[in-house]
Amino acid sequence: MRPHWTRVGQVPGTHHFRNPDRHEVIISPHVYALRVDGALYFANARFLEELAADIIAENDGITDFVLMFPAVNFVDASALESLRAINHRLMDAGVKLHLSEVIGPVSDRLGAAGFLEELSGEVFLSQYAAMRTLDPATTLRAEGLQP
Repeated sequence: MRPHWTRVGQVPGTHHFRNPDRHEVIISPHVYALRVDGALYFANARFLEELAADIIAENDGITDFVLMFPAVNFVDASALESLRAINHRLMDAGVKLHLSEVIGPVSDRLGAAGFLEELSGEVFLSQYAAMRTLDPATTLRAEGLQP
């Protein structure tokens, strides 16, 4: 009923983003990057909605929220409605919702449903591109180019 998820940070010296419980990573103070590892459908859609709400309530200073979807291979109508609810709830909190690493069929479904036009933020090809755009200072620090 719950897809595997984790907050991710950048592995120093690389363009890779991993779980901070397993790797030494640098995490942005302003961008919350959440990787979802599984299909989103009626049985787990509300869980993701509640998780996003809890994360925003517990983390002051978040300006951007990125859902990283490299392993999301299916999104049903219930999950689409939850994504819409997340987008609106984040907008109400002054936080932009972004997506990264969305596979083609899922992107097509989100586009056909009109969700990508409603999205308060952007869709990024990679998590690295998202972080370079949303928090370049943290990305440069992770690359060792800035103290």
